[in-house]
Formats: sequence, C-alpha cells, structure tokens
Amino acid sequence: MDTSESSTEHQEKDPSSVPPKRRGWRRWAMDTRPLRRPAYRRLWSSTIVTAVGSQLTAVAVPKQIYDITGSSAWVGAASLAGLLPLVVFALWGGAVADTMDRRKLLLITNSGIAVTSVLFWLQAVTGLESVTALMVLLAVQQAFWGLNAPARNASIARLVPADELPAASALGSTVMQTGQVVGPLLAGVLIPVIGLAELYLIDALALCVTVWAVLRLPALPPLASGTTTTKRRAGVREIAEGFRYIALHKVLLLSFLADVVAMVFGMPRALFPQLASQTYASYGEGLALGLLFAAIPIGAVAGGLFSGTFSRARRHGWMVIGAVVAWGAAITGFGLSGSLWLAVMFLALAGVADMVSMVFRGAILLSAASDEMRGRMQGVFTVVVAGGPRLADVLHGTVGSAFGARTATVGGGLLVVAVMLVLAAALPALRRYRV
Repeated sequence: MDTSESSTEHQEKDPSSVPPKRRGWRRWAMDTRPLRRPAYRRLWSSTIVTAVGSQLTAVAVPKQIYDITGSSAWVGAASLAGLLPLVVFALWGGAVADTMDRRKLLLITNSGIAVTSVLFWLQAVTGLESVTALMVLLAVQQAFWGLNAPARNASIARLVPADELPAASALGSTVMQTGQVVGPLLAGVLIPVIGLAELYLIDALALCVTVWAVLRLPALPPLASGTTTTKRRAGVREIAEGFRYIALHKVLLLSFLADVVAMVFGMPRALFPQLASQTYASYGEGLALGLLFAAIPIGAVAGGLFSGTFSRARRHGWMVIGAVVAWGAAITGFGLSGSLWLAVMFLALAGVADMVSMVFRGAILLSAASDEMRGRMQGVFTVVVAGGPRLADVLHGTVGSAFGARTATVGGGLLVVAVMLVLAAALPALRRYRV
C-alpha cells in the first residue's frame, strides 16, 4: 500500500523526517518521534487528560449504582447495558468514519460524550437516585464512545508516517494504561473530599480539552478511491464489506484472532477475588486484590515507557506472535505462583507483553488496511478489545468455579501458547508480514 497518499498532512521534506540515531539510554526509552508532528501531538496531548477523566466516570457509575441498590448484581447489569450499544455503534461508527470527515465525526462524538457527562453530574447533584436513568445515560455514553473510537484510531495513519505507527501506538496505549492506574486511585481519593457527583463534572471539563484539540486538527475527509465519485454510505452492506475485507486479508484476520486468543483464554481477572481470598489471603485480602488488579496495567505502562526497545522493529507479525506467546507464558507462571509478589511480577510481565501486542496489532491494522477501510477495521478492533475480556470473565469464572482458580488460570495460559503457535504455523501470513 502506498502510504504517501494517506499522510499528506505531515509528509513535509524536512530533516525531522529522518531522525538521528539514538544513543545510550535513549535507545531504550519511549520513541517520541510522532510527537514532532503537530497534529498528532495535539490529539495525543488531549488523551492525557481524558484518559484519567474517563476513569473517574468509570468508577463513579458503578459506585453510585451500588450506593442506590446495595447490589453487585445491578452493577453487573449496568456493565451489560453499556456493552450492546458499544458493540453496535462501534461497528456502525467504523463505517461512518470511512464516509465522512473524521475530524468532524470526532467533534460530534466528543461533544456528545461531554454532554452525557454533564447529565451524569446533573442527576447526581439533584439526588435523582434512579438506576434506570444511570443505565440509559451509560448506554448513550457508550454509543458515543463506540462512534468515536474508530474515527480516532483510524485518523492516526493520516497524521504520522507508516514507520512511526508503532511508536504512535505505544504513546497512545501508554497514556490509556496510565489512566487506568491513576484514574481509579484518584477517584478513591477525591470521593471522600469533593463527593461523587463532581467526578462526572471533572470528566466533562476534561472532554472540553479534547474538543479543543480536535478543532485544531486538519480536515480528514475520505481519500479518493480510484476514479469513483460515488458518495460512500454507512449501512449494513458497508459493515458487511468490512468483515469480507478482513476475511480476504489474512494478516488482518490473524491480528484480530491473536487478541481474541490472548484475552478470551488468558485474561483471568474474574478469578482475582477468589485468588485474593483463598491463595493469597495471608497477605491481606484487600492488599492482594488491589495488587492483582493493578499489576497488568502497571506492566503495560512500564512496557510503554521503554517502548524504544521494540517500536522500530519491522517484522510486526513476529512481534505479535511473540508477544501473545509471552502473555500466555506469563499468565501460566502467575497461575503457578504461591507467592503474591511472584504472582504480581508475572502479571506485570504479562502487561509488558500485552503492550507489545497492542502496539504491533494497532500498527498492522493501520498499515495493512487501505484508508477507505480503516474506520471499519477500527470498529471491529473496538468490539474485540471491549468484548474479549468480558467473554473471558464468563469463561474463567465458570471454569474457576468448577476446577479451581489456579487450574483455570494455568490451563488458560497454556492454551494461549498452544493456540497461538498453531495459528502461526498453519497460517504464515502473520509470520511474513513486515512494514
């Protein structure tokens, strides 16, 4: 694919397009070349704010529902209420992102998410105490997010050149993972001080920063496709075309399958409470549970901070294969660990592997797909990322209840390794893919 056409906004002939060779410790540190591109830098900078802000709402909604009902079942029901609109609108949003100016779509959807956060705040400060209202607002928010994510991710390939896509992916993923660590901790500190309602307001204000950053992006209209002048549509047919495109491009299909294999078989977070209560109870159940949930994001952040060690690799397919196998091996080690600190170490290593996998799967989706299909590829990617861990919760919870948490964890990790190696051996497209 000729990437020069899809990156006209940044492909200027200046010395920064060929960075000097990095020496000493800088070879290991995060690759920041994409931040030299003003448009990408604006988009990335806004993510720093919203990554934390969105996690405040992610904590506030289940906390408020539990305060109203006193039932964890209602908290779980709310999670499912947000999943369906996310899946539907992510698939449709990917098709929409391929038919209109992505900058305009980002403005609409970010504004919609901000308005939803304001409505969350209003219902909280007025003391409405309606679970139905909360679930409706959550569904609307997830629908807007489903429309937003494909356009946002697909835009990156128009803002940085192909050889910087892994670095851009590492920068974005590191910020999001950092938000998953800092956001909940900050929410826990702020709720007793300022109250739960104000968390929603902070998120809304953070989204204003994102809207401002998107306003300063260049226009990102659909690129011309050959000689056709037919206006593109965004319906069921176009969504189906996206799935056919994936089926015809094996490297794209395998990049999705790699994530499904890693998350569905190897994400044991549903077993963390059981492990904290039974296996690591001697360390203190609360401490054990907190460390288990924090370990993977912390490892992912560490992997992002030292992404210079791998972001320049050109054999993207092998990097994905190796990362998924390493994830499975680390999860297996976690399941075999009798010591909490050893378990946390293995989960952190799994987080590093997950970061590597995210970086190169993201780069493959942006570089191997044509611009007119990138939105739909990112829509499917959003569904896989959101749905995989939820399916894992069901699978691991069921198997863990029947055979024990450690058996389920070890079996899942070994299954990840075995299935990924079989896929890599049977289907060479991923092994052969390189930029």
